[in-house]
Amino acid sequence: MNKALIVVGFLVATGAVLYFARQGRGPSDSSTGVPANAGKPGDRTEVTFLYSTEKKEWIDAALEAFAKEEPSISVKAKGMGSLNAADAILNGQEKPVVFSPADSLVMNLFQADWKTKYQSDVVGQGDDGPNPLVITPLVFVAWEDRAQALTKSTGGKLTFKTIHDAVSSPRGWPAVGGKEEWGFVKLGHTDPTKSNSGLQALYLMSLEFTGKRSGLEVGDLLKPDYQKWVQELEKGVTTFEASTGTFMTDMIRFGPSKYDIAVVYENLAISQLENAQGRWGNLRVYYPAITLWSDHPITILQGDWVTEPQRAAARKLVAFLRGRRMQERALAFGFRPADPAVPLKTADASNPYTRLAQYGVQLDLPPASPPPPGAVIRNMMTMWSRMVAR
Repeated sequence: MNKALIVVGFLVATGAVLYFARQGRGPSDSSTGVPANAGKPGDRTEVTFLYSTEKKEWIDAALEAFAKEEPSISVKAKGMGSLNAADAILNGQEKPVVFSPADSLVMNLFQADWKTKYQSDVVGQGDDGPNPLVITPLVFVAWEDRAQALTKSTGGKLTFKTIHDAVSSPRGWPAVGGKEEWGFVKLGHTDPTKSNSGLQALYLMSLEFTGKRSGLEVGDLLKPDYQKWVQELEKGVTTFEASTGTFMTDMIRFGPSKYDIAVVYENLAISQLENAQGRWGNLRVYYPAITLWSDHPITILQGDWVTEPQRAAARKLVAFLRGRRMQERALAFGFRPADPAVPLKTADASNPYTRLAQYGVQLDLPPASPPPPGAVIRNMMTMWSRMVAR
């Protein structure tokens, strides 16, 4: 009797295996609907993904959705500052399959540095990148009463030249029509050698001083009057933080006692604006005459550590992130979708581009400058380190 039961059990189990094999899948876990064998490491393709921390919340949400849609792909994601991430790949400390820094400045710098060191190309081409993932421009955020004093003569526009004149005056705020109790003018931006937003700020300063919209050259950086102007402007920054989020939080926590004006990403400003209102007056967003896109380029690397199965899986990941559903989801995190077919203005009451218009957030943007070549970026960082770093 026991032998008969064993035989019957074996036949039933065999039949189940054959049934699922014919269906082209393994038996599902009833609680998740995910094939049971998808959880086995040997049956999954692992894709390592190194990305800039500015988009962490959106990436986390997107990868959760991707895991449900593509259970045979395991994404091992790691957030890191863009400049540090590029250096880590260059030095072999990180070997991601997919790389997405905050903007093309860092991507161009990374490409140039890799070519110099290894005499080869590592960044993907065509659909493998680099292609924009989400977009956010660089903006000023300022306490409204301070900004009003600075923009009396500029038609409401904040400029680096105006900030320079205010910062470099020994008279402080009274020199530009501000109150004596405000003291000296305090500017905030991150360290350009450690943080992408600081590097972007330095580039925009350089464009404004030279009067260029693009085409910055190494020769422009060698001029003494330019170096002196940058040095004077940077005296307004008391501490060069490594993280944009850190000093933006401090701006709200300590108010104008620490920062009157700051240079940040629009998406970061959007995430903090409502928290700031009423604490130290009103905090508003101001757009520079020329801006710079953080286009968060994404690329599948061509390193010898990337296998063909990983490359195929990475293409699915990139297509998912750049697909309409995740592009629409990016709006909720303050990013502008890279897909031009996704509208910024929607009927959704939570849409930040309509909800926060009262604080200066706007749909239409000033022209954006294309990023310069890697050699210009590297020399700009070197100039800053020689003239300003402390």
